[in-house]
Amino acid sequence: MSATSRLYARRAWSNHLATALSLLATALGLVMLAWILWATLRQGIAALHVPLFTKITAYGEDGGLANAMIGSLIINGIGIAVATPIGVLAGTWLAEYASNGRLGATIRFLNDILLSAPSIVLGLFVYTIVVLPMTALTHARVTFSGFSGGIALALIALPVVVRTTDEMLRLVPSTLREAGLSLGVPQWKLTCQVLIRGARSGIITGVLLALARISGETAPLLFTAFGNNFTTLNPFEKMASMPQIIYQYANDPGEGTHAIAWAGAFVITMFVLALSLLSRLILSRSKVSHD
Repeated sequence: MSATSRLYARRAWSNHLATALSLLATALGLVMLAWILWATLRQGIAALHVPLFTKITAYGEDGGLANAMIGSLIINGIGIAVATPIGVLAGTWLAEYASNGRLGATIRFLNDILLSAPSIVLGLFVYTIVVLPMTALTHARVTFSGFSGGIALALIALPVVVRTTDEMLRLVPSTLREAGLSLGVPQWKLTCQVLIRGARSGIITGVLLALARISGETAPLLFTAFGNNFTTLNPFEKMASMPQIIYQYANDPGEGTHAIAWAGAFVITMFVLALSLLSRLILSRSKVSHD
């Protein structure tokens, strides 16, 4: 066998090995996902009925998670509403105005640190800079609130949106920038009408992934939103959330509350899975239309 044949044989063997390992990793991930879904469904199927979505937690074992679901929607909505514009603007500035500068590299490094920061630390930070001052300014009329919980979740979602926006804009071909600038288009108009539009699907995917990231956070909400056994739509009141109720019910000795906690965990898992599939669908449709 010649040296060329041996080289091709070694490359083919390496390719088959890498493919086999990739398939094994994919199968392992799918097995773990199916295991998690089955475990949560098996433990919580006794509580997966209509009252879970219509009754509030004030009824205990005979209640549901309606107020927690509404609270989670409000708190997560506040978090995404705060993090998205700030994150998109910051990511755009990093990609288009500070891509090669030392300041941009420093901000990317700090953003990566914030991306991996423990959520409980961010919750304590918001408790210090939002909850305590708000309590003092309002003479304890407003203390823990859904708004402060949303701020805590915004700090968790923000680095995800910044990182995704930065990466997506840097993937836009430089020929678009050169063509626009050669036609005399101002930088701001080129960025808003061409580059962001070209990276729109990736930015939306980043926002959806950030929403999935914050949907299951518990620790920050314990120090900010605190919890509420009744339904409230006022973001400046104590507000229940799905992760907080699941944590509370998991520590409760009653079997009924344990079943509700498992059912809530299954609902959150399916919600995060749906967001992940939606983000993949958006990216895949963008690739097909681009091709």
